[in-house]
Amino acid sequence: SFTGKGVSDMGTLILGLITGIFFGFFLQKGQALKYDKQLGVLRLKDFTILKLMVSAILVGMVGVYLFVDLGIGKLSLKPTVLAANIIGGLIFGLGWGMLGYCPGTTVGATGEGRFDAFWGGVLGMLVGAGIFAEIYTVIKDSLLKWGDLGKLTIPKVIGVHHWIVIALVWIVMILMLIFLEKKKI
Repeated sequence: SFTGKGVSDMGTLILGLITGIFFGFFLQKGQALKYDKQLGVLRLKDFTILKLMVSAILVGMVGVYLFVDLGIGKLSLKPTVLAANIIGGLIFGLGWGMLGYCPGTTVGATGEGRFDAFWGGVLGMLVGAGIFAEIYTVIKDSLLKWGDLGKLTIPKVIGVHHWIVIALVWIVMILMLIFLEKKKI
């Protein structure tokens, strides 16, 4: 039977499945799963994916903070660790540049039947996760501690209410989207 903690766990899994389906659907409809679009943004020639990402960021930041302010959600911040972020960003960028897909679009492209995304991306992520799991005990107290700045948010760092930062980000991003649209990039 589904009682107690099991209901919450099952509900979380179902919610994750539903949101994952919608995420994949919107990636596909936004053309983010197309190799040419991925390559276009990396070469700074086609900003379709950038526009999609900016739109998702704008909606997501309002949604997250609205849920937090209404008491139906909470922020679960991870600490800012400079060494881990820099190395992780370099690995992410190298993988995206070499394969032409980021992790989310790799899974989506595999779902569309693109075997390059599967062999280079999905298997690459599994191998990378395995390597990380093997070296974790060696790096957890060294590399994963270098530059540990704690749990940071932009509003906390600059000392203003989060809705002020959200409004400023919205203004900048909307102006950027208008510029890109006028240039037809």
